[in-house]
Amino acid sequence: MNDTISHRRMDRRSAVKWMLAATATVRILDTETWAQGEPAQSGYGTDPSLLSGEVFWDRTLTPRQLRTAGVLSDIILPHVEESSPSASELKVPDFIDEWVSAPYPNQQADRTVILDGLAWVDRESQARFKKNFVELSHGQQLEICDDVCYQNTAKVDFETGARFFTKFRNLTLGGYYTTEVGMRDVGYVGNVALASFDGPPPEVLERLGLDQAPW
Repeated sequence: MNDTISHRRMDRRSAVKWMLAATATVRILDTETWAQGEPAQSGYGTDPSLLSGEVFWDRTLTPRQLRTAGVLSDIILPHVEESSPSASELKVPDFIDEWVSAPYPNQQADRTVILDGLAWVDRESQARFKKNFVELSHGQQLEICDDVCYQNTAKVDFETGARFFTKFRNLTLGGYYTTEVGMRDVGYVGNVALASFDGPPPEVLERLGLDQAPW
């Protein structure tokens, strides 16, 4: 994600609306990520007003952190020519920023994981290559990601990085696939009226062990 993209921020109303809409998807990916309830900090009220666009919390990520988040999200969901845009092109870093900025208890827990993880990524990049993560070659970036991409097999020394990458990947996928483009990418139609319905396709009935639709 280049500097031009990183500075074209999504407006707060759209980002918060996206974050709230994605909660069910993120819960599927990680059942410990979301818990509804009162905000963790006083003075915010309960929820933002999406009608007025008023948001009661500040964004968290710095421009440098956003650039790192953009590169990482594009490693997870890269641009596919003539098929799908990358995660950063869909503003997934803004979604993640809004998620970790919200004052709800589990979002605040995720905030710690994400901020610690972004710092770890740059420390590891400096230790290995004397550069920050966004300055590395794509191959060097993948080398670091490969060491932390599976939490259950990562070395003990990479525990912080692996925990971060698991959380970051879940948020990236949850954000991406709740956009219109992401839903279209997986073939989700949603609440759309059909001119006619001929029943489930034969392959679906076969998989369910049915000769015909049960009605």
